[in-house]
Amino acid sequence: MGSMAAAKLSQQQQAVVSKLAQTDQHVRAHEQAHLAASGGYAKGGPSFTYTRGPDGQLYATAGEVNIDTTPVQGDPEATIRKAETIKAAAEAPSDPSTQDRMVAAQATQMEIQARQELNQMQGDAVTNQERRAHGYQTDPTSAAGALVSLIG
Repeated sequence: MGSMAAAKLSQQQQAVVSKLAQTDQHVRAHEQAHLAASGGYAKGGPSFTYTRGPDGQLYATAGEVNIDTTPVQGDPEATIRKAETIKAAAEAPSDPSTQDRMVAAQATQMEIQARQELNQMQGDAVTNQERRAHGYQTDPTSAAGALVSLIG
């Protein structure tokens, strides 16, 4: 802020400008922490909401980083890694907001669902391996066909 502008501001206005500048710095650092931890899942850089101070300057007073929070279709292991990254990005600032905590909770839920899917897939694979090891058919249509042949 130039000395001419500073001279025209009252003490109260200067205090407002000082507070806005402090908020701007904090908001930018907060959003940068999200972006740095986003692991490439951020959809662009941070976006900010600005407030014009009594000095005529714009100050960031709120911000956000949009992150892709969709599961990786057909790959629960990749979804688990993605959920862990999203959670870390949401919790990256030293003072996560309520929204940040909600995103972290959603990522935790996404991870739980992916782990359940992975466990189901692994359980199915083990069951099929056991069936093959004992000479059972693993293709349900083949088993149905063999059953029909035996009955007919």
